[in-house]
Amino acid sequence: MRLDPATGVAVLRRAVELGVDHFDTAAFYGPANELIREALSPYPPELLISTKVGPGNDPDRGFYQATTTAELRAQVEDNLRALGVDSLNLVNLRVADDSGPLADRFAVLADLRDQGLIQHLGISNVRPDHLHEALAIAPVVCVQNNYSVDLRTDDPLIDLCATEGIAYVPFSAMVGAPRATVQAVADAQGFSPQQVRLAWTLHRSPNILAIPGTGKIPHLEQNVAAGDIQLTAQELAILG
Repeated sequence: MRLDPATGVAVLRRAVELGVDHFDTAAFYGPANELIREALSPYPPELLISTKVGPGNDPDRGFYQATTTAELRAQVEDNLRALGVDSLNLVNLRVADDSGPLADRFAVLADLRDQGLIQHLGISNVRPDHLHEALAIAPVVCVQNNYSVDLRTDDPLIDLCATEGIAYVPFSAMVGAPRATVQAVADAQGFSPQQVRLAWTLHRSPNILAIPGTGKIPHLEQNVAAGDIQLTAQELAILG
C-alpha cells in the first residue's frame, strides 16, 4: 500500500461505508496492517481480514520464503501484533512459483489454527494438486490466485473450488493489456475498462470474491460500483 497514511485510512474507512467487508493484507506489504488497525479497529464483527504468510522481508535476510515452523509462527505473530487481534480471521499460505508440496507448511498453519491463533485457512499462488494436499490436512476456505479476462488458466481450479464450496479470490482481476473487446463493452455500458474486467470476473462463478486494490477513493467507488454491472450474454460472448 504505497500511499500516505492519512489517505490509506480514508480509503479504508470509505470502503466500510460502501459495504466492503473483506480486506486483504499481509505483514510483508509494509504498513498495510498498521493502517487497517488505525482505520478500522475496533473491528466490526462482520469484517473479514484476510492475511498471508510465506513470503517475508527481513532487514538482515532481505526477501525470503518461510519454510520452518518457527518462521511461519513468527509471521503469524507479526500479523497478530500489527492488526491488534488475538486470532486472525483468515490466513493464506502463499507459495513460491517453483514450490513443491506444501503439506508440511500447511500443517504448521493447521496446528496454529488448532491453538486458536487462526480461525480459517486458505492457500495462494497454487495449483489443483496443492489444493488436494491442503484439503487432506485441514479445511480450506479460499484459494487466492492470479486470474482475469486475459489469464484464464485457472478455469478448472475455479470449478473445483466451486464444487468443494471454496471461495476463489483473484488478486489481479483488473490487470491486463488494453483489449478492443473490453473497450467496446466499456463504451457500450458507460463504464471504465477496469470496471468491465472486474465485472466479467465476478460473472465467471458465484464463488469468486475479487480483491481489487486501490489507493484512491474515486477508484474505490468505481470498483464497488462494478459489482452491480450486469453483463449481457452477448457482452460475455464478446469478451470470450
